[in-house]
Amino acid sequence: MAFSIRLTDEERALAESYAKLHSYTLAEAFKRALFERIEDEYDVVVAQEAYDEYVAEGRRSRSIDELWKECDL
Repeated sequence: MAFSIRLTDEERALAESYAKLHSYTLAEAFKRALFERIEDEYDVVVAQEAYDEYVAEGRRSRSIDELWKECDL
């Protein structure tokens, strides 16, 4: 699949500079940026769901000192 986007001269220069810095083609730089963003947002959603489940189950965190005492360290 191919697509096009409109960039200002400034945006294009920045994108080309970034791509060159990382030895990517411009297309590869955009593709990597898009999928990194998707992965980041997915990770945030999964983390929030896990935290909500943790709280809903009545769990609580404890300090490292409490853990050390529990482990007799």
